Amino acid sequence: MTVEKKTPSLGNVAASETDVYAIHGADPEVLAYAMAKYSRSSLSMKESLAEISSQRAEQFLNTFYFQYGHRSIADLAHIPFAIEKLSLLAAIDLVDEQRWDGQERSTRYQDFRRSGWYTPDLGAETPKFTAAVEALFHAYQGVSAGMLEALKGAVVQPEEMKFESYERTLKARAFDVARYLLPLATNTSLGQIVNARTLETQISRLLTSPFTEIRQLAEKLRLAAAEPAWSVQREDAQVLCEEVGSVDGECGKRVAELLLREVPTAPTLVKYAAANPYLEESRRELTAAAAELMAGQAIEPAPVVDLVDDSEALEVELATSLLYPNCHYSYRQLRANVAALSEARRDELIALGTKHRGRHDELLRAFSAGQGFRFDILMDIGGFRDMHRHRRCVQLLQSFTDAHGYEEPVCPGQPTLAEAGIEAEYKAAMDASLAAYRALRDSGAPEAPQSAQYVLPLGTRCRSLFKMDFAEALYIAELRSGVAGHFSYRRVAWEMYRAVAERHPALAKHFRIEDVNVPVDLLKR
Repeated sequence: MTVEKKTPSLGNVAASETDVYAIHGADPEVLAYAMAKYSRSSLSMKESLAEISSQRAEQFLNTFYFQYGHRSIADLAHIPFAIEKLSLLAAIDLVDEQRWDGQERSTRYQDFRRSGWYTPDLGAETPKFTAAVEALFHAYQGVSAGMLEALKGAVVQPEEMKFESYERTLKARAFDVARYLLPLATNTSLGQIVNARTLETQISRLLTSPFTEIRQLAEKLRLAAAEPAWSVQREDAQVLCEEVGSVDGECGKRVAELLLREVPTAPTLVKYAAANPYLEESRRELTAAAAELMAGQAIEPAPVVDLVDDSEALEVELATSLLYPNCHYSYRQLRANVAALSEARRDELIALGTKHRGRHDELLRAFSAGQGFRFDILMDIGGFRDMHRHRRCVQLLQSFTDAHGYEEPVCPGQPTLAEAGIEAEYKAAMDASLAAYRALRDSGAPEAPQSAQYVLPLGTRCRSLFKMDFAEALYIAELRSGVAGHFSYRRVAWEMYRAVAERHPALAKHFRIEDVNVPVDLLKR
């Protein structure tokens, strides 16, 4: 008898339908563990979360994260932080992460007169520091008020516009000018949402800072990640339990436990974050190497934006990039000196960048090389803080100094400092602050060379190198040239566009650029 072979029935096999759902309420580390289980278990997310306790998550992370170096697991634990009353100087360092998301108080839309400031340890020189900061805030108030009056005299209130909106818009324009006088000591606040890997790297980098405030900030971040998080719902839950009046019975007690449970953030994933000897030793040796290479040379004048050609060998770029953040010279001037070195000496410079690298250390950021567009930018610190937000490029930052002087706020179509009658007050305040910086820097007080930077105002010029591809150059130029932007970075974006257009004229037509030299409507933001 012939037996007919039948195809197995698929009737009992569940239909293949994609299931998508958002997740809320899981502890960050428990959620990271549950997501990591996809690689080693067929359980669904709901099933994984149902069976995982915080103790099991800690055991798993200790095994696979720390013993086997599976750092990608930490990418799955995202933690929101509020960081309040830190200096502008510390905030700039805090957000200097390529994998970072957050927002900070805006110097364009908020009055910083009541923010207060951070005072570093300057010993007997502290009264001089305080006097310099108070003078800057006094000038900030005067310049803001003077520019507001000038704007009201130059811009007529439209009939259809409410006075509140009119004045609020012009106040923002006045703050655009006055913010140049805010010292780096000024307190600000910010929020960040980062994954645990970025947090660990951030804490380690900040612990390696020469600034006491920043090292203390790193310790507070680590502590905040280890302690129970502040809960938006906990206070309401407490009130609810009190209103109910009792939690008799096992069910009631369990509900109360769930409502009032304290949730840790990422105690396991960041517990080994420590100061990074690789960063510290590399910074020290590269600073010494830059000083030796450039000994006796004056800082040559440089444009606001210099699109450096990419004609040199990769080895020259690497050596120059390693030295750049550790001095105050332009990339072009520094590169000329590096290019004149022997091949053996350049190799020695590059070797300084890897000499102290530990087993799990990522290479220094300066090793990110080979991009087609490298912009050496010299601009005011306030405008740089906005440019600093662009994370799809490599940024190498130099420390703050008086060596490059300061900017004066100029916006096409807006009253100038002279027209507003505040030019003398502005220049006197800026000159006095730079003089105070030099006096404090050379005073011999504790941490004086670093701590003196707190008195520098946001109008002080700083230098930074931005490396990127064509798409990012177009994006930054288009976004930052917009008429709603601050006139400081609008000018930088315009110069970036002009530099690309000069080198690659056929590509200029692809930029949707705003000519920053055309006066803007001061009532549009």
